[in-house]
Amino acid sequence: MHVPVQAIDREIWRDAVASAGTRLIPEETPLALTYNGGTYAVMMGTPHNLEDFAVGFSLDEGIIRSVDDIKSLDIIRLDDGIELRMWLESEDAARISERRRHIAGPTGCGICGIESIAEAIRPAAIVPQGQIFTPQQIMTAMQAIAPLQSINMQTRAVHAASFWSPSHGIVALREDVGRHNALDKLAGSLARSRTSASNGMVLLTSRVSVEMVQKTAAIGAPVMVAVSAPTALAVRTAEAAGITLIAIARSDGFEVFTHQGRVAADCAPEIIDVVA
Repeated sequence: MHVPVQAIDREIWRDAVASAGTRLIPEETPLALTYNGGTYAVMMGTPHNLEDFAVGFSLDEGIIRSVDDIKSLDIIRLDDGIELRMWLESEDAARISERRRHIAGPTGCGICGIESIAEAIRPAAIVPQGQIFTPQQIMTAMQAIAPLQSINMQTRAVHAASFWSPSHGIVALREDVGRHNALDKLAGSLARSRTSASNGMVLLTSRVSVEMVQKTAAIGAPVMVAVSAPTALAVRTAEAAGITLIAIARSDGFEVFTHQGRVAADCAPEIIDVVA
């Protein structure tokens, strides 16, 4: 039985004294994504919200254009892993046959097994204009993540990706041992619920690499906020995609790396055009 958290016995040393105890730690298992009978990728991840992961991965990888392109999705639990078995429309199946890759990705691997440098740094989608956010909204949004991280509260060992909007607060939050997987799960959750990301923010508890920007752009969110710093390539990619990249978000502030016009001390809540 695949569960997201396991209780493990361990020996504890404190002040040179040993004692016994248990700790809850996150599960990690191979997740095979198959399309029309062929394996496309095998990722290591947390066995939780797997329908969201399958849909989000498929969207973020460009395998499908819409959740409706998936004719069927079955979660097959095997002794040594889980198969996310999908059947697609014929035109989608033909497209992936040209770029299928048989890979075993390490935990949360974002671009393992790709076949060219150009594919690794592919241009991200251009995001919609969205709206302006106040610093208080951004900090409030980030502070809302921790109480909703049920797996991390038990284990202190998983990443989270969430979507926040001014009208609803945290709309969805997904967790995984892999930061890319968490963001794929979020993408799938939003797609399955037909939620537009154009007027909110993607929030991350991880660092920002280029793949995280590419996935956020595919989701269609104009603003992303992370607790850790971005890479230089992530900044350049966010700039080109029109994404406002906010990082090093702490309780006392944050740093805005691109498209600073979406952050202002005072702004009306309504949607406005932002000049890049």
